[in-house]
Amino acid sequence: QVHLIESGGGLVQAGGSLRLSCAASGLTFSSYAMGWFRQAPRREREFVSAISISGGNILYADSVKGRFTISRDNAKNTVYLQMNKLMPEDTAIYYCTAGDGYTTDQDLYDYWGQGTQVTVSP
Repeated sequence: QVHLIESGGGLVQAGGSLRLSCAASGLTFSSYAMGWFRQAPRREREFVSAISISGGNILYADSVKGRFTISRDNAKNTVYLQMNKLMPEDTAIYYCTAGDGYTTDQDLYDYWGQGTQVTVSP
């Protein structure tokens, strides 16, 4: 059974930083592209970032470019999202996901975590 467990969320003031982690089990981590999506209250889930199997190809949403950095450690079966210069509009539940190819399309991902809450206060 596949499990994606997110951690690292919390409450932070605007301008602060958080580092999200997603630990994967039950799958061959090094064979999956990984992604992060988020869903704010009363909004649809949206793409944040994705990283290819090797880590050599990365995608970011325009809203987080220059502030967020995705990375992965295949030896630890973990993907990270370093979030800097956080803004109140980054407040959302952040979800980790795994799929065959790194993409902005959430329908193309196969597995999802339960999410971790990120709250950024003004």
